[in-house]
Amino acid sequence: MRNTAAVPASEPTALRQYTLDEMRDSGGAVRSHYTSFNDWLQTVPPAQMKQKRDEAERLLRRLGITFAIYGESAGAERLIPFDLIPRIIPAKEWKILAAGLRQRVLALNAFLHDIYHGQEILKAGRIPAEMIFSNPQYRVEMQGINLPGGVYIHIAGLDVVHTGEGEFHILEDNLRTPSGVSYMLANRRMMTRLFPDLVRRHAIAPVEHYPELLLETLRSIAPAGVDEPTVALFTPGPYNSAYFEHTFLAQQMGIEVVEASDLFVRDNKVYMRTMEGPVRVDVLYRRIDEDFLDPLAFRSDSTLGVPGLLSVYRAGGVTLTNAVGTGVADDKAIYAYVPEMIRFYLGKEPILKNVPTFQLRNPEERAYVLAHLSELVVKEVHGSGGYGMLIGPASSAKERDLFRQRILRNPESYIAQPTLSLSTCPTFVEQGIAPRHVDLRPFVLSGRTVHLVPGGLTRVALRDGSLVVNSSQGGGTKDTWVLEE
Repeated sequence: MRNTAAVPASEPTALRQYTLDEMRDSGGAVRSHYTSFNDWLQTVPPAQMKQKRDEAERLLRRLGITFAIYGESAGAERLIPFDLIPRIIPAKEWKILAAGLRQRVLALNAFLHDIYHGQEILKAGRIPAEMIFSNPQYRVEMQGINLPGGVYIHIAGLDVVHTGEGEFHILEDNLRTPSGVSYMLANRRMMTRLFPDLVRRHAIAPVEHYPELLLETLRSIAPAGVDEPTVALFTPGPYNSAYFEHTFLAQQMGIEVVEASDLFVRDNKVYMRTMEGPVRVDVLYRRIDEDFLDPLAFRSDSTLGVPGLLSVYRAGGVTLTNAVGTGVADDKAIYAYVPEMIRFYLGKEPILKNVPTFQLRNPEERAYVLAHLSELVVKEVHGSGGYGMLIGPASSAKERDLFRQRILRNPESYIAQPTLSLSTCPTFVEQGIAPRHVDLRPFVLSGRTVHLVPGGLTRVALRDGSLVVNSSQGGGTKDTWVLEE
């Protein structure tokens, strides 16, 4: 069954030929859900906006809301630029998005349970078995292991782009240790502090209860027989790029942040060291890659993991979230098959669209992509953070030649997609207010039930014309307002 992009004879390789402006319609009129905000904006002089932006930057520095970039000098940290202009999503659009996100995560969880148990989708030929069993993120250690509630992906961050009127595409599924939710919360606090009257005059759906929902989700997946579970957040430590988020979320939930040196295994249970003596940990919210979780099971040189942790996990003595082995489902080559998962497990058509994807292990599709590198986006199947990718329309001939050689050496490690014209939102930049491209990362929580808070993290490409929204490459963030009905 074909689940990838068909090789077109002469079609353009851009998915959209125009850019959706989320604030104004094609005639230049302000859309209804932006009307009140636009009325307010017209009354605010640019000097006041600049003053508020400077105030926001000082607050972010004082609160330590920073991130580190790998490869830079040790300890180097940056602010993620915060934009003062919120993104506004009407209730009717969020309703469709939320339904599509729930549907997608339900199917992905069913897929993971299946490939580690009966493998029905592979037997049915809906996904090539070799794509699963040759994938380094498929963990044979998880075969036959039953998890609480059958849930593997407890926290999902799905990247969504708005490509047309009422049209959304899922760009990526982040299912291992998705980050960014702390910035969603910080952005709302910042807007409320800087512009309290503006926030009050809009009926904005709240996001502040996310930590409460997250803790409820984590407690709901405790091992069987544990009525009052102890939950801890397992971090690699302060040199991790998302360390701020680790400590922020733990503080908001009122749970401990632990590193490997705080944990030990005894009698098939996991304990953390405390001043009052060892305390059993029932649920570990891990923010550490699974390769480093347990030096006895995965990378033997890991100093970040806990020896014996996987053995306890497999025996049901502790719950790890997200589960070990989820990485196979957010592999960019597997992404192309998610619509088929929805049909297979849920018996429904996908609510949200996938971006057509060329699998470069396929000779026909590879030949097409190599002939159209200047028009396509090429990604490493295991890449993340905007690294390991080629944006054809913005690339030089030298860059395309380098990627051509990489693809020819290792074609199965790459996919390609049409260039997307991400929607734009008004953004406060040095020249004033101007449209900039955005995406959205909503967060889906799955335990006994599935929860979403309205909105998510909007990332914005601050450079004019840029489509790269990643904070590691100069992108910023803005508050996301979902208006209540």
